[in-house]
Amino acid sequence: MSKSALKKELLKLTKEQLVEQILDLYEKNKSIKEFYNFYLNPHNEKELVEKYKKIIRKEFNVERPERGSEKFSVAKKAISEFKSLQPSPEALADVMLYLPESACELTYYYGDYSEHFYDSTYNNYKAALEFIAKHHLLDEFKLRAEQCVKWASPCGYGFANDIADIYYEFYQD
Repeated sequence: MSKSALKKELLKLTKEQLVEQILDLYEKNKSIKEFYNFYLNPHNEKELVEKYKKIIRKEFNVERPERGSEKFSVAKKAISEFKSLQPSPEALADVMLYLPESACELTYYYGDYSEHFYDSTYNNYKAALEFIAKHHLLDEFKLRAEQCVKWASPCGYGFANDIADIYYEFYQD
């Protein structure tokens, strides 16, 4: 069903029927519930940032790497779910940068990973920096972006150079 067809049908409902529809969705759908909880209480954005960063950290568990699974798909899904809540650009940038930060930190402390791991980390780092630049937040995230370069420096497969190159593309000191 198209949005216009849905709108046409919704306009036929009374206010009370619409409220019941929303309450039913709220009760049955976790993502709808989270959306409305955030929409009605935007001041809890920091809590949500921490929730989604925790999901990412679980995948790239620097403290206990044997417990991490390094699944970029899980981390990217967390970012996508957080983005769907329509957080502030600062909060979304924070969560987006946290994925490559965690992956870079993991490689720094525990050695080389696969080329695929490095490619995924690089792609997420680049996407985060592009988003950060688009929203004029480069100064706010400079130290964290630079830390990724430091953590990547001992890594193989050209990863260190790739991370440094993309950093200097955005931060021309």
